[in-house]
Amino acid sequence: MNILERIPELYVLGAGPGDPELITVKGYRILQKAKVVLYDNLANKELLELTPEDCEKIYVGKQPYGDYTPQEQIHELIKHFAFTKGSVVRLKGGDPFIFGRGFEEILFARENGIKTYFIPGITSMQASGSVDIPLTHRAMSESVWMVTGTKKDGLLSADLKLAIQSNATVVIYMGMKKLDEIARAYIESGNGNIPAAIIQNASKPNQKSARGFVKNLPAIAESKALTYPAIIIIGAVTSLAN
Repeated sequence: MNILERIPELYVLGAGPGDPELITVKGYRILQKAKVVLYDNLANKELLELTPEDCEKIYVGKQPYGDYTPQEQIHELIKHFAFTKGSVVRLKGGDPFIFGRGFEEILFARENGIKTYFIPGITSMQASGSVDIPLTHRAMSESVWMVTGTKKDGLLSADLKLAIQSNATVVIYMGMKKLDEIARAYIESGNGNIPAAIIQNASKPNQKSARGFVKNLPAIAESKALTYPAIIIIGAVTSLAN
């Protein structure tokens, strides 16, 4: 098949929370035949070892609060390699459709005549079991709120105030820079004594975690030297191991 007969393809693939063995079997197979991989900051680099020797691997990561590859540039790379190589794998940490921009990339690809495939990944909150925190527990938490701590406008999500009013487990992604605001929101609502936990590098060998009360989240993070990438879990389930 010559270059003019290729059907350009994009695979948006979830790399999982960090442990490379937590990638799906389908994701494993896609990487084994990849021609080009665009990978981000949270995708475990060990997964790149699954690709063929001639696979082109390009870093398009976004360091938290630091240097990043503009989304427009990522789009242009997707388009370029889909049409020159026939297919491109977009390897994204966690699950690309949970606080990622995977669907934006799929829409861009479709608008440019590129066939798209989505392979989900395990999201970081699902690794909470590694520190004995179930996201739900009968008669204690019957639902889960997933909230982003960093919106596009830089403000704390207004959904957090709604989540505080429920008995659900609250999981906050990308919230380490907002710990003071998160703690203050709970204190002002009279819920400062709800148990909470922070898990950094969930599922990886360098995983760290700490627990306490939500009102003390900033102090907990400072005392244990916890930083991003991390998830914040708030709710009674975080104290079950005790």
